[in-house]
Amino acid sequence: MLSEDLISDTIPPLKTSDSGLKALNWMDEFRVSHLPIVNHSEFLGLISDTDILDLNAPEEPLGNHPLSLTRPFVHAKEHIYEVLKLAAKMHLTLIPVLDDQNKYLGNISLKTLVEHFSQTTSVQHPGGIIVIELNQNDYSLTQIARIVEDNDAKILSLYLSDHADSTRVELTIKVNREDIRAILASFQRYNIEVKASFQQSEFSEDLRNRFDMFMNFINM
Repeated sequence: MLSEDLISDTIPPLKTSDSGLKALNWMDEFRVSHLPIVNHSEFLGLISDTDILDLNAPEEPLGNHPLSLTRPFVHAKEHIYEVLKLAAKMHLTLIPVLDDQNKYLGNISLKTLVEHFSQTTSVQHPGGIIVIELNQNDYSLTQIARIVEDNDAKILSLYLSDHADSTRVELTIKVNREDIRAILASFQRYNIEVKASFQQSEFSEDLRNRFDMFMNFINM
């Protein structure tokens, strides 16, 4: 999925003629801590609630103040992972999206980003979770998928994590079966270390509840 697929115009950009108070009101309304400033499709930068609170006269137009704006953005044709990377790196609640001519197209909110990844990681789908650890040289997605599918299951999502200063990797697998005992036994037969496993009753409901709580927090 590309950045342009998640663009929304629900949260409007600011203009330099808008006041800091208007910006704060919009941030409160849309539950974000950042807003883009755009004049005639030109993206000037991103302003935060902290920036506005530091202004001596927030009731005046933003253009009356010497603003030091950051310009984080992604292009419309960049992969959605770049949006996530930028949001995490700069702690953004909103990511501006520009076209090839660097004209402002819209934005992607943190809420939209979280909702998208909750769907792609199958958080809301029933199933079991298996965490395995193995050497990097032993990692074979083909073998892992075959083990899962030989037990009449399908992989819903899969994430690979590296260990710092180590040649070991950790793989988290979400499968579409709640009873994963046969899959665990198969991994053991292939001498694949299972670090943790979670049955549907133990994990998925709790994960859904935590996700719902997180989304409620974003909407506060």
